[in-house]
Formats: sequence, structure tokens, C-alpha cells
Amino acid sequence: MKSIYTYGGHYAQRHLTVDCMFKHKAAGKRLTQVTAFDAEEAAVAAEQQIDALTVDCGQVEPIRAAAPNIFITAAQYMRQHVTEDEALGGAIDAMAKGADAIYSPRGLSTIERIAREGISVQGHTGLFPARATQFGGLRTIGKTAQEALGLLEDLRQLEEAGAYCAEVECVAEEALAEIKKHSKLILVTIGAGSSGDIILSYMSDLSGDTEDPPRHARAFGDVGSIRKALRAERARALAGYRAAVLDGSFPDATTSIAMLPEELDKLKEGLEKLRPLHQ
Repeated sequence: MKSIYTYGGHYAQRHLTVDCMFKHKAAGKRLTQVTAFDAEEAAVAAEQQIDALTVDCGQVEPIRAAAPNIFITAAQYMRQHVTEDEALGGAIDAMAKGADAIYSPRGLSTIERIAREGISVQGHTGLFPARATQFGGLRTIGKTAQEALGLLEDLRQLEEAGAYCAEVECVAEEALAEIKKHSKLILVTIGAGSSGDIILSYMSDLSGDTEDPPRHARAFGDVGSIRKALRAERARALAGYRAAVLDGSFPDATTSIAMLPEELDKLKEGLEKLRPLHQ
């Protein structure tokens, strides 16, 4: 456990730091990283000794409370923080709330702007799903030598901009294995084979909670079936409730509280003595 001060000036402890990541990279030790969309997912991931989390930048505070010692990368997605000023402000806010790094899919100038403030920034290369039309659709990147060399240039530019890390998405396995030898960045990979420094998976994919998972995903659980069974049981309960209300069997004596008989008699007497409001 490493003792740190957060960007917000609070004392904290972490199982993993950026410096640890570089040492693990040098030693050839792979790490695990998953997405967490709420505090419950984060807590379970921490319990199972997952090394790092990727979370929405708006969910840092509750997730940090649920998993106080895990490394958290706060993700700024394409729909968020449009300008460089917004990106920097959002990064500072997320770091102050307990994030350890910021993920940004935006351009090099945004990466550089955030990094200049001493914030650990993760960029992106390979497939950008939100820009898939520019790639001819969802596909693997780096299947040609020319395209693979372009990925290496992307990584070099990210490093020059101040990034410490890059997410590498849907890249040919052999291409990444060779490119990795020429990059100092921490490579967080998804759908890019086994040579990444950190292997990223979506919580919904690995837990079996995705209806049509991507090819690179593997389900290690069956949360989807459990969720369907839970929905069916909830529907059964709602149908029974509605039917009981309509036929008069709910509420009944077992779910109602009765007055004492003498108090009920007094109530009736009192009501009989009341003058009607309108004569």
C-alpha cells in the first residue's frame, strides 16, 4: 500500500500508483482494469483485487467512497467537456474528488493542456467507436504494416503531448506486440491481444451482462440470466399485487391495523353528533 496526497490535498492510500505501473511494465507484469458504473461494481472489483478502474468522471466521488484504495481513471467521454477549458476544469474536479488519472479521447492539444497541470493523462489510439465511420465501420486497426506504423506515430505524439498512458482499442495482436517495443507509454488494451501492460474489460462484458458482446470480450459470469430472472420475478410480483388490489384481497386483516373496539364505538358516536356541513 502506497501513501499519497490526492490532487485535492487529502491524505490517502493506494494499492497502485503511476510509478508502480511503469515498474510493472519494466518487469513484464500485466495488470487488470475494468469499468465500474456505480459504487457496487467498484466495491466488488476492489474485493476481487482488480488493479484499476475506469469510471465516468461524474461518478468519481461515490465510487471512490466505495473503493478507497483502488487506482481510478476518470473518463471524459466524447459527449463531455467539449472545449479545452471544459476538459481541464473537468479533469481538475475529478482529480480533486479522488481520481488518480484522466482519460481523454480528444486531440493532442487537450491532452497537453491537462498534462501541463501535473495531471496523469491517458490518451487513445486504435479504433475510436464514436468515430467508426472514419474507419469504414467497426473493425480491427493495424492489420497492414502502414496502419500499424501509424499507430506507433499516434503513441509517440501522445507521449510528446505529456500522456503517460494510452488506451489501445481493437488493434491486430501482432502489430501491438511489435509496436510495444518502441513505446514507453503504459498501454491499456482492449481487443488488442495479450501484449498490453494493462488488460481492460467492460464490467458488463466480463460478467455476462451484454446481449451481443463484441468478439474480443469473454463472459466469466452469467449476470444477464440473473437479471432476466429478476425482471421476470418482479413482473410476477407486480401482476399479483394488481390482481389482489382489484379483487379486494389486498390489503386484508393481516396487513391492516385495527382500532380497539371501544375506541371504534366512541368514534361512531362522535361522528353521529357532528352537524352536517350543509343543511
